Amino acid sequence: MVNSLKVGDRATITITFSEVEIFQFAEISTDRNPLHLDKDFGRASIFGQRVVHGMLVASLFSGLIGMELPGSGSIYLGQSLSFKAPVSIDEPVTASVEVIKIREDKPIVTLRTVCINSVGTTVIEGEAVVKVTTPNQHEN
Repeated sequence: MVNSLKVGDRATITITFSEVEIFQFAEISTDRNPLHLDKDFGRASIFGQRVVHGMLVASLFSGLIGMELPGSGSIYLGQSLSFKAPVSIDEPVTASVEVIKIREDKPIVTLRTVCINSVGTTVIEGEAVVKVTTPNQHEN
């Protein structure tokens, strides 16, 4: 599988997170920070409104990596994240992963990970390190 990858390969997805999803993520993650859930608190914050959990937005990378690039069977080894700007509820955000390095000695790739909001501002950036496997591959 790693042999079919090349530097510059890229996958993207655009998602809009609704209020319902924000509350669902708060329950699953136990992150009930009022910045995400309380309209009055959000209005009084530096953002002037409630915002989507940064980790919910970053979770788009997991879907892209596990389903698109490298795809099924991929194993996350690491992820760095830098949160640059907020994402508003009901605002489209586009996540992308791009192959920037392929190890010669092991089936491991490094991906540039970026999320951009509806006006083109980078909201999250980082790098993921991923082991590329196939469903029938077993380690000894």
